[in-house]
Amino acid sequence: MARSSSGIIVATLTAAALAGVGFLAVQAEAAPDHPTAHASGRAADKAKDGEQGKDKAAGSAGQEQGKAPNAVPEDSGTGLRVVYGLAQKRVWLVGSDGKATRTFEIAPSTVNPPPGSYAVTSRTPTITGSDGTPVEHVVVFHRDAAGVVFGFSAAVDGSSPKPDPAKKTGAIREQPADGRAMWEFAVNKTPVVVVP
Repeated sequence: MARSSSGIIVATLTAAALAGVGFLAVQAEAAPDHPTAHASGRAADKAKDGEQGKDKAAGSAGQEQGKAPNAVPEDSGTGLRVVYGLAQKRVWLVGSDGKATRTFEIAPSTVNPPPGSYAVTSRTPTITGSDGTPVEHVVVFHRDAAGVVFGFSAAVDGSSPKPDPAKKTGAIREQPADGRAMWEFAVNKTPVVVVP
């Protein structure tokens, strides 16, 4: 008697497990091929902040005129380089194979460097920015005739203040994680290409 009741229990549990697996298989089959949780999270961030979302990897989903919206700009040179798009307010860290290893938005300075080719001239781990904010991972690539120094940096506290238009500054602000990535990528003499 005990043997038949334990057999019934095992059979019932087996049937329940198979039904559960079947249910999950149907759910998986109905699910979209590409999860959208990340994309909807970015959309919520955009709505909340009123800013465009950050895309950390090149080639984000979506097409714009047949080209990925965050693709490395054409006519930005070849080989390993940093590309700074003035109109897009975006930076690309481009490997020697011509592919972006990282791309991110920046907060531009009050003065823009002229489009052209430059190279990293100096790096400073920490300093006080021209706006009085402590910054880190400073990567400088140009000084113009008026003495304005152009470089990338991240505020230690992660802030990205709106530049004071009354001050002529070439400080291009990054988020801390992007600043660390720039610091590791852009050693002295690394090419920096500024595009319109």
